[in-house]
Amino acid sequence: MTAPTAPTAPTAPPWRIHGLSVEGYRHRRQGLPCQDACAYATTSHVAVLAVADGAGSRPRSEEGAQLAVKLAAEHFARRAGAAVEVRPGEAVHELLRDALHDVSKEFLGRTGADAQDFATTLTVVVLAPGWLGHLSVGDGFVVVRAGTENGERQFHLLPQAAAASEYSNETVFLTSPDVARWTHTECVADDGLDGVLLSTDGLAQAMLNRPAGGAQSPNTSFADAVFRSLDTAAEDDRNTHDGSLAALLRSDRLTALNADDKTLLRAVRTPGR
Repeated sequence: MTAPTAPTAPTAPPWRIHGLSVEGYRHRRQGLPCQDACAYATTSHVAVLAVADGAGSRPRSEEGAQLAVKLAAEHFARRAGAAVEVRPGEAVHELLRDALHDVSKEFLGRTGADAQDFATTLTVVVLAPGWLGHLSVGDGFVVVRAGTENGERQFHLLPQAAAASEYSNETVFLTSPDVARWTHTECVADDGLDGVLLSTDGLAQAMLNRPAGGAQSPNTSFADAVFRSLDTAAEDDRNTHDGSLAALLRSDRLTALNADDKTLLRAVRTPGR
């Protein structure tokens, strides 16, 4: 995981953030590295979270995923940090698309003629005062915690990017032709939003319910446990957090559901902020 960017002002955003990527059972057995990556950045008033899933069939996808989240954390934070007057609506969608353009341009510039060897998905969330911006390229997903119903916390799956065609479930990558056409952006304005979770498809079976013929929805018990462990963290002990989350992601229960690499990046609102 890319090291978090230090706040650029004395007052950090009101979010506690933690995440990790681990190699799946299949890669551990084959002695291959994790091809997922995650990173985040904070400024005085925004936080940016990014996850990526390198294409398993491409020889340098591990590097591609790491580069994608690094560039996303930098460029989305720069765009959002400079746009202090942006309000929910089309301006947020434009900001997200412009930031992706910056990321894509630098990604392709760095990888050059071998760009397809670095193919990776990318999912980004920007947390700003008054709104959440979400951009997805490929099959990553985002779950938010917002509001209560009958005293129970409510969890919501944000809309995901469409498949590359109605006849195919092929994943779109940052290096795919006409990537902007398949990029999905979302803007959420909800004062009750106090948690957000990003993941790659390695956790889809655990995190999402897939009823026959129905729309996907979050697995509320799993989501609640994942958020609650960060809510109740007594102090910012990174080693303890990393160890606990790594144990969960490598657990037999989750491995039985999916042997792929797994990433979980989460943010919860700091009490009183």
